[in-house]
Amino acid sequence: MLSVAFRYITQQTKFKAFNTISRQFLHIMKLSSSQVDSVLSPGVKQLSSLFLKHGFEIRIAGGAVRDLLMGKTPHDLDFATTATPEEMKKMFEEEGVRMVNTGGEKHGTVTARLEEENFECTTLRIDVETDGRHAEVEFTKDWQLDANRRDLTINAMFLGLDGTVYDYFEGSKHLERKIVTFVGDADKRIQEDYLRILRYFRFYGRIADSPDNHNVEVLESIKRNVEGLRRIAGERIWVEVQKIVNGRFGGELLVKMVECGVGPYIGFPETFDCDNLRRIYKRCEEANIPTSDIHHMTLLAAGFSSEEEFVTFVARIKCSKRERETMLFIMEQRDMAMKANSFKEIQDLVVDLVIGERRNKDVALSFVRELLKYACKVDFLHELDAWEIPKFPVNGNMISDKGVPRKKIKNAMSDLIYEWKKSDFTLTADELLNLLDVSCYSS
Repeated sequence: MLSVAFRYITQQTKFKAFNTISRQFLHIMKLSSSQVDSVLSPGVKQLSSLFLKHGFEIRIAGGAVRDLLMGKTPHDLDFATTATPEEMKKMFEEEGVRMVNTGGEKHGTVTARLEEENFECTTLRIDVETDGRHAEVEFTKDWQLDANRRDLTINAMFLGLDGTVYDYFEGSKHLERKIVTFVGDADKRIQEDYLRILRYFRFYGRIADSPDNHNVEVLESIKRNVEGLRRIAGERIWVEVQKIVNGRFGGELLVKMVECGVGPYIGFPETFDCDNLRRIYKRCEEANIPTSDIHHMTLLAAGFSSEEEFVTFVARIKCSKRERETMLFIMEQRDMAMKANSFKEIQDLVVDLVIGERRNKDVALSFVRELLKYACKVDFLHELDAWEIPKFPVNGNMISDKGVPRKKIKNAMSDLIYEWKKSDFTLTADELLNLLDVSCYSS
């Protein structure tokens, strides 16, 4: 207990020194009434009144403030408050407000249910100790100390419900100048949670106006700390990587991540094909296909050369079955799609999937559409959308009635589908069955 108390006192001493030095950087500005009104739902107003009535401060925190300053309407609001979890629980109980998701209390979060909305309210915190994934926190009443524990300056601002923006680390200026940088010391911020390396690249894609205008010192800090990503769960990594892939400057950012040494720690192979990745993003740009409309696995497939690399990657990120199937399909069929000169080749592929392999029609078509996006065959995409898959006129019973042994029916079916494709799907059932040489299937 003594060591914990000593560590806490030492931490508080550091924070007081930090306060003395950096309080001068607090920037206060006021949003217009129209901007503030966009987040002042009846539930938010009621929440604000409750905290004010009980003598606690409450402000909107983080991403919602950033979005408002960018002229966007936030979809999710996170609230920070000077009230402790116990004080919030007592207040909500006294006011008859229902609380949900009580598992967040140990981290300082209490979720209140008002006007059919959930409101996550988190006590101001300081990180006493971190291990690169989780933090041991202490509660505080100091807004700047809470801001200091956040990742990027653009995410470290607060908004009072009267429209006042509290900016402790020049986040509004960085936002205006399209700069993405960490709060304070980049090494320290990253070491508190190594996932922040990926969050940096994700927010760079959202904020920056150039694909390669990174702060050199930030990139060097990422390189120094990149091994810490091995501590991060694949599911958390995958959430960030997907957003980077489909975001602005996705190709350039993935290449920059590889150059910074991130690749091996998120499942990329050592031989990740950056050149091919650049090519697919360039093809999409030239074909006027927004990368946001392409499946993330379709784009990522460009960097992988073998099934072994694919297996290692999906094992690391713990993605869904559909995601695995999409990427593997693209890798298996991309050479054909790139070389395809006629829509008939695409029709034959669809028939093989839906009729030959008995794949679900909608799933098969989604895979082929992604394949055509990979190859940027826009004309074929339009033709596919307008094409109705023809009905194959033969079934297993018909083949069996011709004398083909049951264990050979699948082979015979495959042969007839081949002939049907050659005829441009015109051969009738009788014509196809007359092509069967039963003796070929009797052994």
